[in-house]
Amino acid sequence: MKHIVLTGLLSLAGIIVLAQQNDPVVMHINGHPVTRSEFEYSYNKNNSEGVIDKKSVADYVPLFVAYRLKVEAAMDARLDTTQSFQREFASYRDQQIRPAMITDADVEAAAHKIYKETQERIDSTGGMLKVAHILIQFPRNATDKAKAAVKAKADSLYGVLKKGGDFAALAREYSQDPGSAKRGGELSWIVKGQTVKPFEDAAWALKDGEISRPVESPFGWHIIKREEHQKFFDYASQRDAIYKFMKMRNINEQLINQRLDSLAKAQGTTPAKVLEAKKLELEAKDPNLKYLIAEYHDGLLLYDIANRTVWQKAQQDSVGQMQFFKKHRKQYTWTEPRFKGIAYCTRHQDDVQRVKDVLKDKPFSQWAEVLRSTFNNDSVLRIRAEKGLFKKGMNALVDKEIFGKDTTAAPVKDYPYTAVYGHEISAPEELDDVRADVIADYQNELESQWVKALRKRYKVDVDEQVLKTVNKH
Repeated sequence: MKHIVLTGLLSLAGIIVLAQQNDPVVMHINGHPVTRSEFEYSYNKNNSEGVIDKKSVADYVPLFVAYRLKVEAAMDARLDTTQSFQREFASYRDQQIRPAMITDADVEAAAHKIYKETQERIDSTGGMLKVAHILIQFPRNATDKAKAAVKAKADSLYGVLKKGGDFAALAREYSQDPGSAKRGGELSWIVKGQTVKPFEDAAWALKDGEISRPVESPFGWHIIKREEHQKFFDYASQRDAIYKFMKMRNINEQLINQRLDSLAKAQGTTPAKVLEAKKLELEAKDPNLKYLIAEYHDGLLLYDIANRTVWQKAQQDSVGQMQFFKKHRKQYTWTEPRFKGIAYCTRHQDDVQRVKDVLKDKPFSQWAEVLRSTFNNDSVLRIRAEKGLFKKGMNALVDKEIFGKDTTAAPVKDYPYTAVYGHEISAPEELDDVRADVIADYQNELESQWVKALRKRYKVDVDEQVLKTVNKH
């Protein structure tokens, strides 16, 4: 017995050593191993053909490490335990695994079942009819006199048909069912229960080639021609339509749920555990699937913690933005001046000067509200204005009035008087002039500081020898 146990342990050790040789660990991050295949999956995916800024393996390592350090921080913050994370991750994971619970044969069998049930129902009630009709409609809220006139017209057309009149020609000329009239009155194949009862009874009472007397329905008077009849279509002709129906009704998802419930019952477990077992089975066969699911898992965590740590702070920390702007003010320069102000047009000539008067001595940040409350606070808009920091080419009126370009601004209907108000600046005067750029740069600085702190917090070991074998084994 000891010999058997020892032999088993040695065999297992051999398997582990072989696995380590085939897929060695390229680095440890906070004690967690990263295999070469896992690193290769990430590197190759982010440096495939068509990627503009392709990295060498050596250049990609710091990016990969920073990514995994952030995930470690998110795990330490237990962001993976939140309901929102677990719900979103489970939804994505299930999208990858659930379809594998059924086969193409299962779907095809379900489609055949739907077809068979439809076929039996239709054929048992008389099959399908190909008919054409001429419809003379009742007018809306028709009086008895109006209805009698409709009946008389239908009788007249029926009389023409009895004398050999061309049904298709009469339908095109007189039928008030526009959809079928242009086809000579021809309808699609119909089955029982599809049309109103008077129409159905009359159509099924005819023989192929016969024309009915005028038949009254809630829509008006119909003259019906029965052209032919047959049993339900063959499966091949309906397969695509059935598959579309199944997709629309989520039939495949129902099949998957049934399979999960059946397997769970047979195994004495839960559908969730059956699905987890399937995930492990598929990941064993396809490591890329394992890495794809892990990538989404980590990506969700990264988004959450980066949003909390960097993105929201950069957006909302107005004090930090201002401090950053003051510290780096010299880097925010322009190669050509800007016009800081408004380009506007007015209904009345007097308002051209009034706009300038009300904005005088007001902070630029308040101009939009001042204009709205002064000139556009009722149903009639007195002015239209565009406020901003304009460079050449952004606004034709500014180009003409400020930058001296030979151009013409397109006129605005009902606002014939145009003007600009503001001043030209060669460099940003305040944070608001370049806030978007400052926020982006501030965000990059916060990101850099965060990564430096994470590198101090978590140990990173890279095996340079294994790294040299990436994509070379």
